[in-house]
Amino acid sequence: MDPIVNPPPAVAPWTQPRFSAIPGTAPVGGDDWIAVAPTYAAQMAQRRWLIAERWPEVVGVEPGSDAALAELYAMLLDLLGRRADFEIADNVVRCPDGVEIALDPAHPLETMGMLVQEDLCLMELRGEEYALTAAVLCFPLGWMLSEKIGRPMTGIHKPVARYDDMAARRVGRLFDGLQPGRPICRENGVFRDNGVLFQPETEAVHHAERPKHGRTYYRSERQCLVRLPLTRAVLFTIHTRQWRVSELPEPPP
Repeated sequence: MDPIVNPPPAVAPWTQPRFSAIPGTAPVGGDDWIAVAPTYAAQMAQRRWLIAERWPEVVGVEPGSDAALAELYAMLLDLLGRRADFEIADNVVRCPDGVEIALDPAHPLETMGMLVQEDLCLMELRGEEYALTAAVLCFPLGWMLSEKIGRPMTGIHKPVARYDDMAARRVGRLFDGLQPGRPICRENGVFRDNGVLFQPETEAVHHAERPKHGRTYYRSERQCLVRLPLTRAVLFTIHTRQWRVSELPEPPP
């Protein structure tokens, strides 16, 4: 897959606020958890191909998640229906790149994944912890959906350095305090030596000793948390952007 890069911004992205493993977040507008970037057409072409050709690697659903998925599907279509760059008519969505996607409520993750640039991860309360119960994940970086689906938050982050019990409790409180209509957002960033967006890795491979990555690309994820009002599930969205370091206005730190 060819690298997909965003247009160079006026300010280097690594100068913007960065957050550690313990989330630092800011509120966003009620509908602003979905964004259409200049890379929409190129990213969506890759996403649609991955969903069609690599489905087992990018889509995961746990039993019992149907109600939350149906609610999310309705929420997303309602949001897109209010945007000027999407058109919904006769059970078909005309997307900003001109591609028409047939609505298929029987396959909500696949349908949503072919409409928006965001990866969509649904978290539901299972016992005392939120667990990953459904996701369409086309652009993973250093993890695999098949290893994370069904796990609680502590199980998902167990191999991650600095994600200790205190961090897990803070994330739990963050989820508990999340209110419908008041999504929050954070951003991260990492230098990479290649611009491939689909980079799944097993936990063993990801955490093995290996040379440090180069600094050819700077990759950032805009991550939003959205409370679903009826099922009380939490949606975790990931909008991936990246830039060629050589095209950015400031040298890397």
